Amino acid sequence: MQRSLRISLRALCGALLAFGASAQTVIVHNARVYTPVGATVREYAGIVIERGKVQRLLDSGANLPTGTDIERIDAGGRTILPGLIDAHGHVLGLGQLKLQTDLRGSESVAAAVERVRRFALANADAGWIVGHGWNQVLWPDKQFPTAKDLDAVVADRPIVLSRVDGHAVWVNTRALKIAGITRATADPQGGQIVRDARGEATGVLVDAASALVEKHIPAATDAQLQRALHAAMNDVASLGLTGVHDAGISVRDYQAYRALGASQRLPIRIYAMLADSEEARATLAAGPKPAEFDDRLQMRAVKAWVDGALGSRGATMLQDYSDQPHHRGLMLYTAPQIATLADLTAASGWQLNIHAIGDAGNRLALDTFEHELTAVQRSALRPRIEHAQIIALEDIPRFAKLGVIASIQPTHATSDMNMAEDRVGPQRIQGAYAWRTLLNAGARLAGGSDFPVELPNPFLGLYAAVTRQDRDGQPPGGWYGNQKLTREEALRLFTIDAAYASFMEDRVGSLEPGKWADFILIDRDYFKVPESEIDDIQVKATYVAGVRLWGRL
Repeated sequence: MQRSLRISLRALCGALLAFGASAQTVIVHNARVYTPVGATVREYAGIVIERGKVQRLLDSGANLPTGTDIERIDAGGRTILPGLIDAHGHVLGLGQLKLQTDLRGSESVAAAVERVRRFALANADAGWIVGHGWNQVLWPDKQFPTAKDLDAVVADRPIVLSRVDGHAVWVNTRALKIAGITRATADPQGGQIVRDARGEATGVLVDAASALVEKHIPAATDAQLQRALHAAMNDVASLGLTGVHDAGISVRDYQAYRALGASQRLPIRIYAMLADSEEARATLAAGPKPAEFDDRLQMRAVKAWVDGALGSRGATMLQDYSDQPHHRGLMLYTAPQIATLADLTAASGWQLNIHAIGDAGNRLALDTFEHELTAVQRSALRPRIEHAQIIALEDIPRFAKLGVIASIQPTHATSDMNMAEDRVGPQRIQGAYAWRTLLNAGARLAGGSDFPVELPNPFLGLYAAVTRQDRDGQPPGGWYGNQKLTREEALRLFTIDAAYASFMEDRVGSLEPGKWADFILIDRDYFKVPESEIDDIQVKATYVAGVRLWGRL
């Protein structure tokens, strides 16, 4: 199994240490400590930590404090970075993967179906077979799969398999029957039932249509929910993440996080975005949930989705898809609907984070923030566009003008480069994954991965941001290499910029005095290794509030 999805005994044991007793003062010395300070990244030789927070940073040659109640940690000359923050991940989704069949990287329909067959045999007691990760773009014919493909291996149990981007599901005939989907079933708003020439459902449901089947999947118990969240948090901690912005959770998920916090089982910091729903809206008037459990949990954002994904052609475009005439994607909200949500969230003091991938989706999000929020509200609430993937060039300056944060995922560019220009053509691609253009226009960015759509390892995101290449170093010079970021800019995406996007820049995101001592020790110098090695960096230890959560020196 991939390292990013392995829950090691060391990670689990380290989690227990995170809440144990520690010396009042901790000194980490003989290190190369890099941290954002103002507009720059500075280097130090050590950190003095008191009661879980940075007391001061040590320059090279500085005398170390003395005393009896001091724990001294010799870093052996290795590199320390602030704890990395993923500004857009799905914690529960990652935790649930261990109970699902993994189709990522399958190179054909037949290969994906074979994985399902093996999973079904190994899980004969599973009432529903659930999986994730298929991507028809990687298959020879690049066509959507069908229910019949799955019926050939499992016909008596329902199967629901999410596409790699989470914006479509592939199901078998049994699942279609449970959902009552027939030729007469209408497409829901913001969704599509893919059909054959006779109008029959083929077995792929895009965006909102997925719910027709997914609502029938039995819900997890509270204990299962907490186990999945806890396992995922420990897993990403082993990769160097000390914080995650959980991008779209339910009220029940939030209560599971609170239960973990109450029992001291929140190993990392979670900034929760409440997924828009009728249940969620009923809670908004009470206002955002404050940070608690020593800043390990807060929920002050609402997440909404105005369109789908590029790979499934659900992202909404201003003009037709270049590879599918007469199709412009799926708009999941009308302009009045998203305006109503913006008014509701702003009135109660919630940040609104809108998923928008297509250029029409991004324009709708920008229009909503411009027309529904005052300048004072935008400044106070820091609205975000999640993904900000395909943007009309004339809309790029609006991010800075309106104070809208572009929450980007660098690995999406290197995953999508095999199909993105096919979807949008050579003109629109100029505003796609345009990180340098956004920064040069004065926009604020934040960096994440969208795990488990992508792997949660943040060094893959840093590598993609700096090189715009896949892990084989392709293409030479990077895909649209003019949009590369510097190493300093990339590090800021996953540290102080992500902290700003969650209103936490005064508490985390850098190793400045007064902030929580969240940091990681890595096996090589991020700023000095060749660019080609950034994605190979390994985390040796992860500390949260000055206490070792994972690994060892």
